[in-house]
Amino acid sequence: MLAAFRRGGTQSLLRQPVAAAQVRSYAESKAAIRKLAKRRELDELMSRTKEVFKTYKPISPGIRHLRRPLNPHIWEGRPVIQLTIAKRKKGGRNSSGRITVRHRGGGHRQRIRTLDFRREEPGVHDVVRIEYDPGRSAHIALLKNRDPKAQGMKKWNYIVAPREYVRETRCRASGRVFQTVFVPGLDLKLIPIGTVVHNICLQPDGPAILVRSAGSAGQVVGHDGHRYTHVRLQSGEVRKVLQDCCATIGRVSNPLWKNRSLGKAGRARWLGRRPSVRGVAMNANDHPHGGGRGRSKSNKHPVSIWGWSAKGTRTRKPGPKGPKNSNKMVIRERPRGQARRSN
Repeated sequence: MLAAFRRGGTQSLLRQPVAAAQVRSYAESKAAIRKLAKRRELDELMSRTKEVFKTYKPISPGIRHLRRPLNPHIWEGRPVIQLTIAKRKKGGRNSSGRITVRHRGGGHRQRIRTLDFRREEPGVHDVVRIEYDPGRSAHIALLKNRDPKAQGMKKWNYIVAPREYVRETRCRASGRVFQTVFVPGLDLKLIPIGTVVHNICLQPDGPAILVRSAGSAGQVVGHDGHRYTHVRLQSGEVRKVLQDCCATIGRVSNPLWKNRSLGKAGRARWLGRRPSVRGVAMNANDHPHGGGRGRSKSNKHPVSIWGWSAKGTRTRKPGPKGPKNSNKMVIRERPRGQARRSN
């Protein structure tokens, strides 16, 4: 037995550290390869981020996390004063002086841009420039009617700038860049199935109401006879819209708006947003979650400041399966819970 141990045991004992070392080196190399691949992926992501976002050297705390989308096409001058209205702020108060909308107040002076949501003027319009609108997340476009007989509001107007169907041309004489856009308001019955649309009306003679925020879009999914068109909204909800209603082809501009970072609380105050306080940090007479010792809501269900249930309770009238004539235009409600959006 001792001889057998000397013949095979010693060799096995010598072979074990070598095998373990090989396995360890192989695992380390695999880990190094994964780490290098992850680093390359992160570098590529950051390089793409630098191409579409503007970041700043953190010489102050306020700009350390500041991140803005790069929009070199935005007009840096003032808007057309005839197409704007002075915004008189009320701090979220109604005619009686009571606060009906919380967390509003202050902010920089603003002028409301009057947009054309009806698109009733026919013909081709030229996009003179793309502008920033402080009252909305999307960019706006200044249009000029090519009709020489058009005057006043029929010659110049603002619209929500779409992402697609924009072509840049350069004037040889002045070197100035003009953008020509062909995005008229079309009836839904004229739009093919599968087309991406925005600025959707709900009344044939009314303004656009649905799909107007930055980067959003709807899709025409079907035509129901000669009366309704089925449109899938950004939330995934499918609803019926009259075929005589208008919509604009394309997506809304400024899709990177949701990924911006203000960087500091002061920029929120410039936008007219006041601070919000957590309910557990209030007193018992100010919020249902208030009071007690430490951070505790006293084992209560999460509710709003008015006592409404904050999680899991439906706040909208039910759809087709609910009471009669309650939201009857909805064909399929938006996904909730574990469901995933299809668009």
